[in-house]
Amino acid sequence: MNLPLKGIIPPLVTPLNNYNELDIPGLQRIIEHQVSGGVHALFILGTNGEAPSLSHQLQKEFIKKTCELVNKRIPVLVGITDTSFAGSLEISEYAQRVSADAVVVAPPYYFPVAHEEMIEYFETLAPRLPLPFLIYNMPSHTKIHLTVEIVKRAKELGAVGIKDSSGDMLYLYSLIEEFKDSPDFSIITGTELFLPETIMYGGHGAVAGGANMFPRMFVDLYNASVANDLETISKLRKKVLMLYHTIYQVGKHTSRFLKGTKCGLSVMGICNDYMAPPLHRFKPAERKQIEKYIEKITIMP
Repeated sequence: MNLPLKGIIPPLVTPLNNYNELDIPGLQRIIEHQVSGGVHALFILGTNGEAPSLSHQLQKEFIKKTCELVNKRIPVLVGITDTSFAGSLEISEYAQRVSADAVVVAPPYYFPVAHEEMIEYFETLAPRLPLPFLIYNMPSHTKIHLTVEIVKRAKELGAVGIKDSSGDMLYLYSLIEEFKDSPDFSIITGTELFLPETIMYGGHGAVAGGANMFPRMFVDLYNASVANDLETISKLRKKVLMLYHTIYQVGKHTSRFLKGTKCGLSVMGICNDYMAPPLHRFKPAERKQIEKYIEKITIMP
């Protein structure tokens, strides 16, 4: 895996037939959809991948099958976040055995974690990780916002980048500024609307959930941002905004982003839309809305 990690890194959904069975044909199709769309890497077992809802056995099967199907064409990053320290290590060691390229670690969820405890956690975990690692700032899910100080310590411990899903652009800019003299440390936004600003200010890419459905659109937006092609950026941002205002707004719960993405992939004939409990797939009326929106975005100039 070349450093710094750059580009569009879809947080791949986990195609499922039921709560404990992968949709293997769907996984094959979505991986080819991503690779042919030109994405630069894949991030599995993140939020879009419903990782906390999957057993370790299913996670391992997903990691192994993904690595086999990707076959080193692009890097595979594996989320190892777990409430258990030993669980995170177990998944990281398995990822290394089946030839994944890096791991991604967010703060353990459930217990509120103090600033000092988070630094100590990274100090204990990092030396035991068998692969390069990125850290993942997801305060809405983990009860802690990773301060710049924590990120600096993680980098000292070997972190090769951060995925920031705080939605705080000022914080994102502060990360880019802090690490501007560290050319191998990647600043990756998890807020896909921030992609152009991230690149033009000096960041490296986006973990873009919408790239599950429209990989080429996000790759084109990344390339336009690198080239500072303002006309193309404006055109493509309108399509990303359309995605936000349509597919991501179906349903009334915050899980609508995940459900909308998986339903969209199902509508496109790529993979099953089964959601691991406690979530559930969209009902027929909601699916009809997604069908209409997928067609609208697909034909949008």
